[in-house]
Amino acid sequence: MATTAHQLTCSCSPKLNENSPQKTKLQSQCQHTHTHTHITRRKLFLLISSPIPILSQPVHAAESPNSFLDMFRMTVPDQTVEEAESGIREHAMSLVQVKPLLESESWKDAQKELRKSSSFLKQDIYTIIQGKPGPERAPLRVLYSKLFNDVTGLDYAARDKDVPRVWKLYQDIVVTLDDILSKV
Repeated sequence: MATTAHQLTCSCSPKLNENSPQKTKLQSQCQHTHTHTHITRRKLFLLISSPIPILSQPVHAAESPNSFLDMFRMTVPDQTVEEAESGIREHAMSLVQVKPLLESESWKDAQKELRKSSSFLKQDIYTIIQGKPGPERAPLRVLYSKLFNDVTGLDYAARDKDVPRVWKLYQDIVVTLDDILSKV
């Protein structure tokens, strides 16, 4: 098995040291002490793809101290808790109203409607949870997680046309929605 030896060369003017032993091909020809930086494609990719926020205008702390974090929020930026509470029932009803599409076994349409209505409901519930005091958040987060895991499961069951699983998950979604609506 043949290996390729790579030799580092330095663009510095070499200082010859007559007392040093002769260098091998694997060692650098440079006679003085400094380090060579070897940038691999992986390091370059990591450097370029590192998360650097790109802002069109500078953000001043006096204007909005949380503006940098607002870029990563899951809530609607201008949505208040009151707006979320007023819209949650409507979005919950639209999620439950996929039942006729499931009954007619219109799987693609049911999936599209399920995804659309669940995204609005997810924003509403998340905004409401963030507005609650600490001790009230934990049980709501558990219900939130269960609800949207069941929604995802229903989406997959509809894709697979697994009728018994579709109806089981649909009933679980209805029960979980009732629990959430009774607590908000």
